[in-house]
Amino acid sequence: MLFVNKLDKEHADFRRTLSQIQEKLSNKAVAVQLPVGSEESFHGVVDLISRKTFTFEKEKVHNSNEVPSELKDQVEELREKLVEAAAETDDDLLSKYLDSGDLTDEEIRTGLQGGIASGKIFPVLCGSAFKNIAVSNLLDFLKEYSPSPVSRGPVSGKNPKSGGEETRKPADSDPFSALVFKTTADPFVGKLTYFKVFSGTLKSDTVVYNASRERDEKLATLFIMKGKHQDTATEAGPGDIVTVAKLQETVTGDTLCVKERPIFFPPIDFPAPVQSLAVQPKSKGDEDKLGSALSRLAEEDPTFKVRRDTEVKQTIISGMGELHLENTVDRLKRKFGVDVALEPPKIPYKETIKGKTQIEGKYKRQSGGRGQYGHCWLELEPLPRGGNFEFVDKIVGGVIPKNYIPSVEKGVRDAMEEGILAGYPLVDVKVKVYDGSYHTVDSSDMAFKIAGSMALRKGALEANPVILEPVAVVEVTVPENFMGDVIGDLNGKRGRILGMEPLGKGLQLIRAQVPVAEMQRYSIDLRSITQARGSFKSEFSHYEEVPHIIAEGIIEAYRALKEEKQ
Repeated sequence: MLFVNKLDKEHADFRRTLSQIQEKLSNKAVAVQLPVGSEESFHGVVDLISRKTFTFEKEKVHNSNEVPSELKDQVEELREKLVEAAAETDDDLLSKYLDSGDLTDEEIRTGLQGGIASGKIFPVLCGSAFKNIAVSNLLDFLKEYSPSPVSRGPVSGKNPKSGGEETRKPADSDPFSALVFKTTADPFVGKLTYFKVFSGTLKSDTVVYNASRERDEKLATLFIMKGKHQDTATEAGPGDIVTVAKLQETVTGDTLCVKERPIFFPPIDFPAPVQSLAVQPKSKGDEDKLGSALSRLAEEDPTFKVRRDTEVKQTIISGMGELHLENTVDRLKRKFGVDVALEPPKIPYKETIKGKTQIEGKYKRQSGGRGQYGHCWLELEPLPRGGNFEFVDKIVGGVIPKNYIPSVEKGVRDAMEEGILAGYPLVDVKVKVYDGSYHTVDSSDMAFKIAGSMALRKGALEANPVILEPVAVVEVTVPENFMGDVIGDLNGKRGRILGMEPLGKGLQLIRAQVPVAEMQRYSIDLRSITQARGSFKSEFSHYEEVPHIIAEGIIEAYRALKEEKQ
């Protein structure tokens, strides 16, 4: 079912929207209501089945058997299409329609119910949720025309033991089965798990089997939710939606069933997050509460993800857009009392070298008593991208004792972690220690560690160091008429177009490689370019060298931050 909302807004046009739905989504979409008035003067709807007019004024509903005179022609035109669609769902109805040219209201309802259940008709309703216009009509329509579990027939799943197909009829006599579709964190009750029963009967205080986790779960009292109010239920049957508190293992998408007759239903396929932001508690006292609060919100919302990025030392939250993340932060404060700030995540740049060099590292200090002496020669050369780090011991003749070689490596690794140009880790480097010297009294592990670190820093600066940036593979789905603008925008973000593929219904899939640094606000940019009709997904691909002019800006920003801290 489709509900065309916001008809009270400027430039809102129901007939235009209906045509676009039929053209771009499905020609099975059929109007069952027509708006009364338009834009600011929108104040009601005409029911095309009964030809009744419902008007809304100051939260009062008025209905009339009279259709406004200016809408009579439109009502008859759209009602005729509705009658045709209802008649085509059933042979008897079609015969009567062909004979008489019309159907009774009851016959239209029967045809609509069958057509909606079978997917032959997609009804289109309209209103304004903000002004509460025709919302009650929508609820009445859902109540009367939504298909019952019986009309939808058996549901299919897999036997988790044999892998074969299993079916469950919507009947009390079949084994119990249900799918968890929602989880919420209630500050008073704890975790609330919502599930829909597909088959069988479930009673309170029962042990059920979670086929997704292969664990038993003890269900306490069953509840039927009415808004925030909970009504206790003693049992639930096919089609019932019930809630239970404090399940230990179960999460959204899991299947609950009888252990002796297990079945596994495919979990809900949620879209991948498209925007990420770093989150930082405004108060140091909230740091401990933040992690557990975010985890509970992630349990509630499968499209909301949380991770700790150890490379940039930030907590990253990801969601379906900026508004989604702002709402989540608002819930974080309201439900858990944790106030946080959002900021763009740092880009996990890396550094590497392009040249080869040999460099000396010598650390010598005399301060009365025992001194410090460490001396090594290193050879640095680049590794292929993704080679990470390789340390080779080429010392011969014992010029550096074996027990000091690990200290040289430790110094090299520490210097690589701190970076050379802009404080980012140095990667894809091969380091050979091939010469050096030591002092029988003054040499120590610390001295050789410092010598290794000094050599790496000096050598890397002589070996043509560069900054690397992460690059993502991006797949953008857009209407054909926005292709040029989207491709131009991707090119402006330093992207490389890999190819295009038609998807049908006027849509195109664009594949590109784009630096992650350019994608941080892409969900907002794409929505603006495509009038919110484009979508995308991206995943990390590889690292590649940052252009020189951009690298200069990264280095300058690092130096400025360093000076500010000093």
